[in-house]
Amino acid sequence: MRAAIGDFTATDRINEIFNRQKQSVWVLRTESISMRKKRLKALAGWIKTNRRLIQQAIYADFRKPEVETDATEIFAVLTEIDHALTNLDRWTKPVKVDAPVTMLGTRSAIVYEPKGVCLIIAPWNYPFNLSIGPLVSALAAGNSAIIKPSELTPATSAVVAKLCSDLFDESVVAVFEGGVGVSQQLLGLPFDHIFFTGSPAIGKVVMQAAAKHLTSVTLELGGKSPVIVTPSVRLRDAARRIAVAKFINNGQTCIAPDYVLVHESVVQNFVTALCEETLKRFAVDGSIEKSPYYARIVNEKHFNRVHELVQDAINKGARVEMSGPVDAVARLIHPVILSQVPEHSRVLEEEIFGPVLPVVAYQTINEAVRFINQKPKPLALYIFGTNKKEQREILANTSSGAACINDCAIHFLHPNLPFGGVNNSGIGKSHGYYGFLAFSNEKPVLRQRSGFTSVQLFYPPYTNRAKKIMDWLIRWM
Repeated sequence: MRAAIGDFTATDRINEIFNRQKQSVWVLRTESISMRKKRLKALAGWIKTNRRLIQQAIYADFRKPEVETDATEIFAVLTEIDHALTNLDRWTKPVKVDAPVTMLGTRSAIVYEPKGVCLIIAPWNYPFNLSIGPLVSALAAGNSAIIKPSELTPATSAVVAKLCSDLFDESVVAVFEGGVGVSQQLLGLPFDHIFFTGSPAIGKVVMQAAAKHLTSVTLELGGKSPVIVTPSVRLRDAARRIAVAKFINNGQTCIAPDYVLVHESVVQNFVTALCEETLKRFAVDGSIEKSPYYARIVNEKHFNRVHELVQDAINKGARVEMSGPVDAVARLIHPVILSQVPEHSRVLEEEIFGPVLPVVAYQTINEAVRFINQKPKPLALYIFGTNKKEQREILANTSSGAACINDCAIHFLHPNLPFGGVNNSGIGKSHGYYGFLAFSNEKPVLRQRSGFTSVQLFYPPYTNRAKKIMDWLIRWM
């Protein structure tokens, strides 16, 4: 049910639905796996039927091209659903574990039970995918959910609300649209799990709220995901893949390349190839502003922020390798590629989250690694080059939520890989089996036999025999 109401009247409605879900989760946890599959199939069917509606909503919010919406919003979610449907029987099956010698006679297993009432707080940059993707995991694990979509993408938020209203009773899934006030009211409730996607700054707020109720969290955050281009790189391939990953969705992607460290021996050729590939992929007749393949900045606030980052870099001496028209009304910023960027520039200190890509030259792998490690651990790390020794050296001496070699961002779409950050870039993992685990309590269940058990040997009062057995066990270990 769509529970969208003004912030000032939302409290009672939020509490009512939360309390209803608190009751319903005890029914949901006893439902068959086939019922979970039925909900997921209905979800997939609705998405396919309403594909055009989703495309139109996301275009209205920030002019995202249809094919891009299909690939990054619709197909990504359908893949997640299909993967869950294929594997849910296996995921939910109790896992038997062997007993040690001191537990002879026992039988033990790990049982996956739903956590309960879950809160999903979604961002604006992939507003459909990052609302419904976590919902797939929550439903697969047998939970109820309340979704808070972003107020910055109102058209897509309305579609998310319609989807949930059409398919689910509000005791199973509900949506609350609205601003910060609604989020604050939701975060004040004792949810069983919170799944948040957004910035590290807001992630800290969510974690503080969760701590008041000792609620578990999955925090999908962001940061400055670096690219290292080594001398052994295939320049044209690297330039093409980096350009697409960076400028798709207008750079508003949490795992987009944030800056590129390029070996000094290939830096100029790389910059030339990067500029050429960017125009080839996103321009029409050499024009970005007329291109149907280039999304827009989500709102005026973010437009101004990105524009200020560029101006700060230029004022401090950065060289502009590529730029173009800037239109505040259309929220258009042409792809910007910078080189010779001073290290103290804001563009090298803050997450860019827009169509700006700084290129920094380095001399040695150690220098590039030090540059990365001076910053908080990123959500992703990208390495381009064919030298496996250099790849191993970089991987061994850096820490990131994920690493991708000779491509960017595609690990997000791999259903068998966990997705998530480390420390500042996130806590916990999602997608596929790892998303199922995020919304599940892994409960150990041990069954003891009747009559005599090996554990009884160590009951008090402690005998000399018990002492001898324990001495033997400790020596044996």
